[in-house]
This record gives sequence, C-alpha cells and structure tokens, in this order.
Amino acid sequence: MMSRNARIAAQRITAQIRPEQKQEGSATSSAAIIGAAGLLAPFFMDVDPAFAGNPLLTGKTVSLIHPAIMLFLFSASSYTAWLGFQWRQTRTLPTQIKELKAELPKPDAEGNRPSSPLDKEISELEQKRKELTKGDFRTKHSNWGHLLLGIGVLIAVEGPVNTYLRAGKLFPGPHLYAGAAIVVLWATAASLVPAMSKGNEAARTAHITLNSLNLLLFAWQVPTGFEIVQKVWENVAWP
Repeated sequence: MMSRNARIAAQRITAQIRPEQKQEGSATSSAAIIGAAGLLAPFFMDVDPAFAGNPLLTGKTVSLIHPAIMLFLFSASSYTAWLGFQWRQTRTLPTQIKELKAELPKPDAEGNRPSSPLDKEISELEQKRKELTKGDFRTKHSNWGHLLLGIGVLIAVEGPVNTYLRAGKLFPGPHLYAGAAIVVLWATAASLVPAMSKGNEAARTAHITLNSLNLLLFAWQVPTGFEIVQKVWENVAWP
C-alpha cells in the first residue's frame, strides 16, 4: 500500500501537468512526468511488511553478501589496475624502442654501424615486449573491467536496498556517499573506452586518473565498511 507521503507526492506531481499536456500531442511530456513519479515513489513508500519481516531477505546471511563481494571487488580493482598497467606497457614499448633506435649511431660508408650501449637496452625492451604480448593483458583487463562494472553496480545497489528492508531507512554518511561516488567513477571511466580504442590519449589519461581515484576511494571506504559489518554481526539474527 502507498503511504500518506506517497499519495501527497503523487498529487503534487499530477498537479504539475498542464491541461495541454493531457492531450494526445503531449504524450512525451506526460510520460516524462510519470517516469519521474515512478523513480521518486520508492522514497515516499513504507517498507512492505512482507519484505521487511522476511528473514531470508533481512537476515545476517543476505546482509553479509554486500561486504563479502565488495571485499572481493576491492581486490579485483587492484588486480585490474595492474592488468591495465601491463597493457599500457605493451602498447607503449614499441614507441620507446623506436625512439631508442633513432638515437643509435649511423652506419658508416660501408654500412657498418658502431656498437652502442643502447643496443642492450633495446634488446631487453624487445624481449619484454614479447613476454607482455604473450600475456594478452588487453583482453584480461577488459574482461575484469566488465566484471567490476557489472557486479559492482549490482552489489552497490543491493547493499542500500538490504539496509532499507532491514531498518526501514538508509543511513547517510561517508560509506554511503563514497559508495555512490565509486559507482559514478566506474561508469564514467567505462564510458571513455570507445574514445580510448580510437587512440584518444586524453581519454586514456582520464580513464587512468578516474580509476586511480576510484581505487583510493575504495581503500578509504573499507574501514567504514568493517564498522557496519561489525554492527550487522552483533545485531542481526541468522539466517
């Protein structure tokens, strides 16, 4: 059932619809208003007792899913960052090798080139590039990035929903705000991938910067998460 607040919110939204919007030619505007009402409605609704009182949804087991998977995703974020660094090296090494080769002494009239200390460095970089190429870090980085975005957004939403079902409200604070920021950073960094694939260096720099900031924010958020886990462990019953 819709609460009194929900009914008031619905009435206010309906009142904003002008008479001309109710005509056939204003379907788009009406749909937008109805859509906004649908998005806002959950914030004005009471928790359904059938869900709030269901121990399978509000018990300790389900409540610990969020922190358990988020801890995995934190480790996965670090691993994905390492994969990205390896792929960046694979991509940039040919340029470094080319620049070093341009600095080598020029061959003499007979076509013989004097030896140079750069020869050893170039050889080492070429060997490193071969090893990195075998690692297929581009594919691995992409796959783990997709995993982070998909599971991360899902679990980031699951956590507040579980809290709302269990307590009937959310608890605004550093953990909630940091979690929201992490999801935004994930999505923004992922949106840069098409530009990166076309060689846009600015997009690549922004992608690395956003994900570095995300990893730092994730690490800062971990202690607040453990505090919440402790409260859940002490106050929420099994299952």
